Formats: sequence, C-alpha cells, structure tokens
Amino acid sequence: MRPELTGNLRRPSRRDMLRMGGLAATAAMVPGLAACGGGGSGTSGSKSEAKLQFMYWGSAFEKTAIEKMLQDFDAKHDDAAVQAVHVPGDYQTKVNTLVASNSLPDVAYMDAPTAYRLAEQGKVVDISKYIKKYPQLSGRKPDNFFWYDDGKTCGTPGASEITLLWYNKDIFSGAGVDLPPAEASKAWSWDQLLETADKLTLDQSGKRPSDSGFDSEKIRQFGISAPMSTQWTWYPLVRSNGGDIVDESGKKFTLNSPECVEVFQNLQDLIYKHRVAPSPAQLGGGDTGSNAPTTTVQLQTKRVAMAIDGQWVLLDMAKSNLKYGIGVLPSYHEPTTMQAGSCRVLSAATKSPEQAIELYVYSVDGQNSDLFQQGLWMPVETKYYADDKSIDSWIKNDAHPPEYRTAAVDYRINNAVRDYSQGLRNMPAISEVLTPALQQIETGKVPAKKVLDELKDKVEPLLQGWYPTPSSL
Repeated sequence: MRPELTGNLRRPSRRDMLRMGGLAATAAMVPGLAACGGGGSGTSGSKSEAKLQFMYWGSAFEKTAIEKMLQDFDAKHDDAAVQAVHVPGDYQTKVNTLVASNSLPDVAYMDAPTAYRLAEQGKVVDISKYIKKYPQLSGRKPDNFFWYDDGKTCGTPGASEITLLWYNKDIFSGAGVDLPPAEASKAWSWDQLLETADKLTLDQSGKRPSDSGFDSEKIRQFGISAPMSTQWTWYPLVRSNGGDIVDESGKKFTLNSPECVEVFQNLQDLIYKHRVAPSPAQLGGGDTGSNAPTTTVQLQTKRVAMAIDGQWVLLDMAKSNLKYGIGVLPSYHEPTTMQAGSCRVLSAATKSPEQAIELYVYSVDGQNSDLFQQGLWMPVETKYYADDKSIDSWIKNDAHPPEYRTAAVDYRINNAVRDYSQGLRNMPAISEVLTPALQQIETGKVPAKKVLDELKDKVEPLLQGWYPTPSSL
C-alpha cells in the first residue's frame, strides 16, 4: 500500500488500502489490463504453457521486488509463465471492472471486504482445501486467513503489518529527552507520552506549550503526529484501554463506551487542548490529511518529533539518511498494537488452476521476496517467529535497527490484536458512516463523546456480526 497492504492524484498508501475496511482510494485509474492475458508489465513469457497474471498495488520498491519474485517463479516452473500487472492507481475500480467482465487475474492482492464479497459471489476460490497440502499455508494461525463461511476461506495475507511509534533521534538528543521505550513492558502511559510531546513541541521562538507566551499559531515543531481518521492510530489504543468498536457478537456498537471516548478525546486534546500534535491542515494535508507528507518526510524535516504509523514505514526510513528510532505505543491498561494484512485471492475464472495455486502459494511464501529483509513487510508464517535463528533470518540486516526485535517482533507476537475491519461483516457500509464521524472529531469542533454517541444509531443497524474464524486449522 502503500506498499502490500499499499496512505491524491497521490498513490494510495498502505494505510489507505487497509484503513476503514479498504474503501477505494481516489487516484486515477491505470489504463490496460482489459482482460486476463492483456495489459500490465512483467515477465516476457516466450513459453507456450499456462499464461498467468498476478495483479498487485504498491510503490516502485514493491514493484521491483514483485517482478523479481515472479521471474524466479517462472524460472522454477516450466509449465507456466507469469505476467506482473502493477496497478498503482484506483485499484478498487480496476477490480470491479475486471470482475464485471469475468477476467480477474489468476492471483491478486485484495482488501478484506472486497475479498469477502468476491468469495460470496463465487468469484474467488475457497483455498481451504489446499491448506493441509501446502506447509506455506498450514504453517499459519487460523486468524491469518479470511474466513467468509464455516470452514471456507477466500485467502491469506502475503505479509503482516503492525502499528509502531516512530521518532527522530536527533530531536530527542538535542532536547535531552528520554527515547520512547522499545519494550511493551516499559510502554509509556498516556500522561508520559503527553509530557514528552510537550517538551518536543516548539513555536517559532522556541517556547513549549507549557511555557508562558507560547504561540500556538506559529508552531514550527510538533511533539507527535497521531492521525485519528485511521484505525492504525486509534484501534490499538482503544483495545489497550479495554474498549472495542463492537461487542463479541459483532452486532452491538460499543465505540461510545467510556473507554473508547477517553481515547478519542485524548487524541483530540493532543491537537486542540495541549497543542502538541498537528491538525490535518497544519500538516499540509487539507481537511482530512490526505495530502500530508509521509511520516519519513515529517520526521526528516523536523515538522514532528514522533509519529504513530505502520511498520511498513521502515522501508522508506531505511533508505533515508534520517536517524530514526522505533518505540512501542503508549499503553492504558495493556500494551497493545494492531496487526493486519491484505488478502491474496485466487481467481475462480483461472484457466490453469493447477499452475495458479502453485503461483498463489509461491507468492505468500516468506522466503520468496526480499521485501521482508528490506523492511516493508513482516512475515505471516509462524516459523519465522519460532526462535532466534528464524527471526534473525529476516531482521539481521542494515534495514532493521537494533530495537526492532523488541519494539516490533516481540510486540507483534505478544501484544497484537487483529484489525477489526478484517473480520467484521459489512465493512464498506460501516466505513462510509464511521470515517466522516471520526474526521469530525479530528476537526476539534465537536467533543468525542457527542460524535460517538450520535454514531451509535447510524452504525448499529449496519452491523451483521463477525465472519467465523475457526479455533484451529
């Protein structure tokens, strides 16, 4: 997504493709790809065997890596040739067009709600029958699949992501402030985060918000960026505080509980009460923040000292000259981060099902892409978290800083909750109501409780429960 989970005409970010259940981004549609076998760039394919297509989104770095992966697949399979179809623009519209013409590529990235919809329409294959056959699939946890009916799954992620706290080390050292903790057991409280953010927020005269004479109209450096219009920011904090968007049945709205209201009010107060976080407009992103600079740029330019964002940011960080660091999120009651990954689907219209499933399994196998070592992705298969040697196989390199083991790997293993939008039914309709309401909180014009209370009657009629996730494979 932004890389694999890939945040106007801007390329859709990874955050955008996962956020709010995968609502469509608003970039221009890419021409080509009229039907299977047409359009796109990829391997040359002089073979007369099965012709397959692999469709995906992502940055230039991801495009290069995916094309290499598919070339390697070609070299190892004499019975198939694969065409890489990169769609950096309006992916959702492209998918809808292809589905309407029954020409969905053999294997494709897909956001969760679309994957569920296509599975229920019979447009993608139920891969449950392949799980025991392939260790790349059986070596996963049940919640690493997208189950659209009892025992039926429309796919699994090719990679995983979590939410982290990023920061500019030079800003911290210059201010003489302690670095954010890199271990869940040492996570800051919300008050500690606020205190640190105050010390790192400066107006044009060098004054902090807690200083007399601080000019909130001329802030040159904010302590933290915490955009609340995306669940990558607020959902792990809500879960840390004991709240959730719905109850266990998935049919009762609970985002207006005291625990949830506290989190959203705290996020709003960062901007408008404490003045330590920028509004979307102050970041240069317009009313919704959609055009804001990337987290890497915000930290590089010292516009912000810290930022809450996804693990995928590591790819850009590692290629920059920024002295950056990674910390865990602040904790209310239980240290918590959010874990998510986009779905890979297998088209039911494929003309070469045997070769297509081989391509599918190859594409979700962690050893077949260097994007894990480069920092864009985290593996899904449990074997990559089994022991020190397995973990070192993808994090012992220049792209991953020393604190990554505790701040990201251990954090994901021990403290991650699944993104609600990957398992809650009817997410597109829910997101259409939820997204503007949360943006209203972010404007600061209405208290969080009022917005969330009013949201209950709008969202609850849309709730249809959770998709069924089995306890074991």
